[in-house]
Amino acid sequence: MEKTLFQKICDREIPATIVYEDDLCVSFKDITPEAPVHLLLVPRKPIPRIAAATAEDQALLGHLLLTAPKIAREQGFADDGFRIVINCGKNGGETVPHLHVHILAGRQMTWPPG
Repeated sequence: MEKTLFQKICDREIPATIVYEDDLCVSFKDITPEAPVHLLLVPRKPIPRIAAATAEDQALLGHLLLTAPKIAREQGFADDGFRIVINCGKNGGETVPHLHVHILAGRQMTWPPG
């Protein structure tokens, strides 16, 4: 099976502006930002989308959700607030078939999104 774009970024085969990484995930700047701060948080394990995650992925999913605010604190935007988004499937806005968390900040977010 061919590597996803995000696997290639995690493996340093494609350049990206990486802001955080650990054994389970990598975070980098989105190349088409939708906010002044737009980071992607990607698990190293290639899960196609949140709907494809299993009970085996529970700890990894929790790690992603706990890592997002850690990155926000390290990058200096946690106090002002931020939004995390996970798109799933075509109608959900998914464009890369590799689960990832969008971390958006630096402006007032509106509701409803999309």
